[in-house]
Amino acid sequence: MEQRLRGTQAETVPFATIAQVLEAVAEGQVDTGFVPIENSIEGSVSATIDSLIFDYELSIVGEYVHDIHHDLMALANTSLDDIETVISHPQPLAQCRKFLAQRLPNAILRATTSTSEAAREVSESGDNSLAAIAPHKAAEIYSLSIINSNIEDHSGNQTRFIEVTKEGLPPRTGNDRTSIACFQVRDEPGFLFSILAEFYARRINLTKIESRPSKKGLGEYCFVIELDGHVRDPLVADALVNLKDRLADVRFMGSYPKYQGSASLSLSSDDPGHLWIEGILKRREFRD
Repeated sequence: MEQRLRGTQAETVPFATIAQVLEAVAEGQVDTGFVPIENSIEGSVSATIDSLIFDYELSIVGEYVHDIHHDLMALANTSLDDIETVISHPQPLAQCRKFLAQRLPNAILRATTSTSEAAREVSESGDNSLAAIAPHKAAEIYSLSIINSNIEDHSGNQTRFIEVTKEGLPPRTGNDRTSIACFQVRDEPGFLFSILAEFYARRINLTKIESRPSKKGLGEYCFVIELDGHVRDPLVADALVNLKDRLADVRFMGSYPKYQGSASLSLSSDDPGHLWIEGILKRREFRD
């Protein structure tokens, strides 16, 4: 991301929830937004996926991978024995499940809208029985003491973020990813196979597939698919056209360059916005 934004004037704007980020982009309050879509421990972030399918007509134009580390923090002079309640965003709570079960088995776990909000609440509480799980920077910003560092269950904890805009289609790079959602006309045997066959026949690799509730009733689902290639690749375009003709709907969510490891998601270290799992980047001058 830093490479992509070189030579631009940009302002980071923090938001407390994924929905607020997407709403800000949809309403034109900001030019682009960054939201998490997948974690290496907990898997898909359903709040992001469902919002992009059902609530907002936004385009995915990029992806970035960020190493995730969590610390347990509290007021000064707090020990593990003092802690009765641990608060954080639901994802960090889940990503630190083993640590919490082993070291704080009797603690009450409470979800907040963000890790930054959790740290702020602990800082303002004056309560030594309260602790937060948040990134290291949060302890500095909110004057908290770190009790344990890197408490995530797996050392390779990473989150994939996507960049979304109101409109836009990045040019083909030769190493792209396309995201779609497929809706069935009716529930019948072989429906999923018929979708997969379109890609198999064209030797298009699928990197991810999962079902999500259609929001219409129990037992009704749509399939979210990520595949190698760009919508402007002839074979990918042909497959999507065929699916569009046969299915109730195909929601095109975006074609974008795959993360290469050369540009990581790194918001300003002086801006507490990066402590939210979600962040916004407002660009005044964008240059490819």
